[in-house]
Amino acid sequence: MQNKLSKITIAILSATTLNMSMSAIAAEAESGSKEATNNDVEVIEVRGIRASLASALAEKKSANNLKEVINAVDIGKLPDQNLAEVLENVTGVQITRTAGVGTGVQIRGTNANRVEINGVSTVGAGSGRNGISFEDINPAIISAVEVTKAPEAKTIEGSVGGTVNLRTIRPLQLSEMLGSIRLQAEDSSLSDEDLSPRLSGAFGNNWETDHGRIGFVISGSYTEQEAVSFRPRADRDNLADAGYQGIQFLVQEQENDDYETVNIATTFEWEPTENLKFHADVVINDQERSRDQYRLQASGVSALKNYPSSIPSQLEEINYGYGLPTYQAALVGVLHPDLSQDDDDPNLRFTTETGSRVTDTSLFAIGGEWQGDNLFISAEISTSESESSSPTLNTTVNFINPNCPLDGSSNDNCVPFKYDLSGNSLAFGIDFDNQYAPTVDQLLDPNNVVLDQVDYGRDTNDNEENAIRVDFSYYLDDVPMLTSVDWGVRYSETEHEFRDVSGKIGGFSKMVDSANGSAFADLLVKGPSNYGDGDDRSLFIKNFLLVDPDKSFEDALGVWNTLKNATLNHNPDASIREIAENDQGYRKVEEETTALYAQANFEYDDYIRGNIGVRYIDTDVTSTGFQNGVLGSTKGSYDFVLPRINVVVDVAEDVMLRVGYGTDIRRPDFDQLGVGYSLDTSENDAVDLGNPGLEPEEVDSFDLSVEWYFAEGALASIGYFKKERTNIFGTDFEGAQLYPSDTTTGGLERDQVGPVCEDGGFWNPIAEANQLGDPSIIGMCVDQTMPGNDPDTTEVDGFEFAFQYGLSEFEDELGWASGFGIIANYTTQDFSGGSVEDCTSGRGETVLGELCIDRGLLDFSENAYNFTLYYEKYGLSARMRYTWREAFRTQDFAGGANSSGSSTLSFPVVTDDRGQLNASLSYDVNDQFNIGIEAVNLTEESIEQYCVAEDALLCFVGLPDRRITFGASYKF
Repeated sequence: MQNKLSKITIAILSATTLNMSMSAIAAEAESGSKEATNNDVEVIEVRGIRASLASALAEKKSANNLKEVINAVDIGKLPDQNLAEVLENVTGVQITRTAGVGTGVQIRGTNANRVEINGVSTVGAGSGRNGISFEDINPAIISAVEVTKAPEAKTIEGSVGGTVNLRTIRPLQLSEMLGSIRLQAEDSSLSDEDLSPRLSGAFGNNWETDHGRIGFVISGSYTEQEAVSFRPRADRDNLADAGYQGIQFLVQEQENDDYETVNIATTFEWEPTENLKFHADVVINDQERSRDQYRLQASGVSALKNYPSSIPSQLEEINYGYGLPTYQAALVGVLHPDLSQDDDDPNLRFTTETGSRVTDTSLFAIGGEWQGDNLFISAEISTSESESSSPTLNTTVNFINPNCPLDGSSNDNCVPFKYDLSGNSLAFGIDFDNQYAPTVDQLLDPNNVVLDQVDYGRDTNDNEENAIRVDFSYYLDDVPMLTSVDWGVRYSETEHEFRDVSGKIGGFSKMVDSANGSAFADLLVKGPSNYGDGDDRSLFIKNFLLVDPDKSFEDALGVWNTLKNATLNHNPDASIREIAENDQGYRKVEEETTALYAQANFEYDDYIRGNIGVRYIDTDVTSTGFQNGVLGSTKGSYDFVLPRINVVVDVAEDVMLRVGYGTDIRRPDFDQLGVGYSLDTSENDAVDLGNPGLEPEEVDSFDLSVEWYFAEGALASIGYFKKERTNIFGTDFEGAQLYPSDTTTGGLERDQVGPVCEDGGFWNPIAEANQLGDPSIIGMCVDQTMPGNDPDTTEVDGFEFAFQYGLSEFEDELGWASGFGIIANYTTQDFSGGSVEDCTSGRGETVLGELCIDRGLLDFSENAYNFTLYYEKYGLSARMRYTWREAFRTQDFAGGANSSGSSTLSFPVVTDDRGQLNASLSYDVNDQFNIGIEAVNLTEESIEQYCVAEDALLCFVGLPDRRITFGASYKF
């Protein structure tokens, strides 16, 4: 038989995995073998960073398909404090961040990936297909992260870029009792609150009994985290008569996400005989994320675009490319009231947003495996669930400047501003030198604010997947080249249900409807004054009032009722939409999938090995929702045959060539399949329609790589990949026509007659006009979107380079310097094809004219690299990692903005090139006690986002915090 791992491979695995002698983790992960024992192998104690790197390389080297592995240095000690940041260490992986925290992962240029835990599918908190969010899991409970880039026939379908498998500790692999505890605290450089605590620990052991070996392990963590990011924004899509792009909107925004997360992972294993084993896994993740966000808005600015008093003192030239002429845009200037023209504008608004998420997820799996002479059978039943609610309470109050005359109608009035957008700062503030400027005391007086609007939400997403699988392997002793045959079946039922619950007070445009702040003064608090900490700016607004965000999160209904009562006491006829479930927004998507696979594993003369197989899937889909007020269902089905092959050639003793080809599918997100839709009262919110007829995306992948393991724990590799994607998901946008107007401040208006939008768009019967129509009329045509399949084939191809080397083998020659090592990778990739375009509409068309640009692939960087320098010796462990990714186009930009004809001139924005430096340092006081400190975004690098094209018009800036975590761990 030729199905055993080599002694060299087993020795590396057993000697290096996880610093606890968890020798079988890697061996079991590669247990395509009939047996993989290491009783005759000497175990060499290797610990720390070098141990984790060597064990990861051993797994990669012994695998028959292309995958990357990151093993923990010790229990609870993956290289970073966030799983997305951990994955950023992998070649071909880039990440996106929210308020500085890693949340999105792109593998080979796409967000469309899968997340599993111990090989079991997970479900997410929303409508997506990727699985559990990385921000929901503390790396402290994860022993290893595995990224499969080239699937086998047994690999579950559903990924475009790769499959991420998070592995927890297996108790029967422990060679001694496991016990550890870790205490830490984290500090955010932009926060004005106290340190955030972190606690994690693990216990595990196994025992010999009269009924066989049993093992149990439990690991858990409790984490509090505060992530702060400042987000300046400037909309310059207002074309003045003089031809330059004037100020349309200025925003001072702070994102502040408070996380409270509980993670528990436990496993029980029982091995009654050496040929039979059972297991039960339970993973529980509960997270409460409260978003304490504020937004200060300089509104009503567009009315000043032609006032002599507000002509910019400096302009900048903007080159958008695409054959467009050079434009000029406002850069430095003032926005002063001109009472002879308008006694209302410009004005100041204060907004509190508590866009929160409360998520409970769980994973249960029970299974077993039996090994006969030639037949291996394994089976597992699993269920993954996620219950998530999104409680939100967003409130806006308008500042009424007592130094300006009140005409008794509009609920806003003049506030003078000055702005300086130079130096990539997008800075603005109140011009206190102007005669109408309010004082600090006036800004903080509740009598000088009135309620504009209140938005309440309590959407829920419930996701569940139940699955059963049975896998077989038959080992062939006498068949040339074939070592074994694998086959199996998996049946799964997936269900997604969404409920839309909302309510609204306002938005009010007239004083007669707007309650004065004195009526809810107990809810008003002074906002943070540290906005200058992000980049040492001096021009910003530091004195303002907000509806208390803590109360808004902790007692949303109480705050709602207080503001509702204040409104009705002021005007019993004021507009209030009571909190209720919106039936039209309800959706339920159910899927049943049967998957069959067969795979032949081969090996020839100890230098060629691999597998060839096919996976067949059949899926039935039912989408339920309200259509024309009637609950109904739409059914559909599809089936696919997915061939997959992987070949490994040992061209030399330390050099191997890998070739892989595979076909996969990507199912549409649940919201894309929805029958219903949700409506918002904002004139700028597009109606997102679903498409139950959307087809899965098809992906053909090819991989070719060469790996040189030139020294112990060392690697140099180069790889080429190519992905052809058919039926890629896109979003069809239809803008509502804008007509010239003499009555609106921006000179444009939309159709408010309805209910048919003759010139495009969607009739929204609850939309409330602000700048694009008459505020006294409810209902207007708004933009609409609908997902669709791009009929053209798209292609992503690229090269991946990796290098890893440590100097430990030169200890005699280098002494203390032998502790140094480096890890580096570089990815370059290209996207081509596709027919989806983004075209100008609204103010975008007013400024740029008719222009369409190929969308390409969003969140896609052509070039990216990581460089890590580490040192490990004398109990000291240090690591410094610099990550850089090239500019990419994205729909992820500052809150309140949109790309449907305004804010971004109709196009996704371009996030500029950015690098980030993370570092860590720890010291082993003794064999049990360790102290350490870690830093994320050490140099506080900013994020710059441009409209239309790279380095064109700067629209948004992100100023994330630097987070420092320090603490100690103890093993017993």
